[in-house]
Amino acid sequence: MVTPLLTCDDLVAAAAQPRSVWADEVVLVDLDAGGEAAPRTWDGGGRPGIVIGLTEVAAVHEHPAAALCDVVLARGDAIVERVLEAAAAAPVAARALVVHMRAAPHATIDDGLAAESAVYSTLQAGPEFTSWLAARPPHARRAEGEPIVVRRTGPVLDITLNRPEVRNALSTAMRDALVEALTLPALDPSIREVHLRGEGPSFCAGGDLNEFGTFPDPATAHLLRLQQSVGRMIASVADRVTAHLHGACVGSGIELPAFAGRVIAEPATTISLPELSLGLIPGAGGTVSITRRIGRHRTTRLALTGEVLDAATALEWGLVDALEG
Repeated sequence: MVTPLLTCDDLVAAAAQPRSVWADEVVLVDLDAGGEAAPRTWDGGGRPGIVIGLTEVAAVHEHPAAALCDVVLARGDAIVERVLEAAAAAPVAARALVVHMRAAPHATIDDGLAAESAVYSTLQAGPEFTSWLAARPPHARRAEGEPIVVRRTGPVLDITLNRPEVRNALSTAMRDALVEALTLPALDPSIREVHLRGEGPSFCAGGDLNEFGTFPDPATAHLLRLQQSVGRMIASVADRVTAHLHGACVGSGIELPAFAGRVIAEPATTISLPELSLGLIPGAGGTVSITRRIGRHRTTRLALTGEVLDAATALEWGLVDALEG
């Protein structure tokens, strides 16, 4: 359900009530109406409603009342409909996402990863992911070679994702191999450069969907995700890491490289966060890494809509640092 257009003052007043009428709804707020005394930080009053701010201000994310909202958009922006459609299609995951994202900018990397994993694991037991999983046909596992290639040349360490036949989908084996490889620069300061690349048509097309739902239970999956965190490993040596993106960078294919100190993309690179369509939120660290690069409003927008971002826009937003090729 979508509320009628509210003013900022209406929103703040409603949130002050013990039980807000918009707790389970999508709220549209006219940021240009009232709100002069709106708080500069706000957690939504604990309500799981999705708050979309609309404004005619050119720099939408710099609006003084932006803190009231989960997503801030220009009035008339067609992406509003995408947000509404996503909220209707996966209401549990969408509302869990926005509540989590309100605290994301204030969390440390470790705390952010733990919170993200807890929400992700909870949603793995939810109705939306269960429905998505039930609709997928079974897939036979194939024999594969080494999931990554690691090569050191003096002070330079090259790590290449090596599952080109599946566009370098992140499998459990690849995850574990990446954690092991990234332990090298963490322990050896003589490695002054680390370069992450992907073999084949794409850097990484996200998590291996054939492994989704194979966890023993959500609680165990949560602990394993924290123990074997590629994002945490990249962050620990981020000042030495350059990620080289190309092709489709989907889900973990952008969440992990966003931890790197420098991200370079080929001009034809595309970026997206499709997890909500599975009834999930980003689970490879994206609510931490991407938020630190482009802020929570844009990160929430990408995660809610699943829209495909081109390399030029990613550069403008700061999700990548340079284009090459």
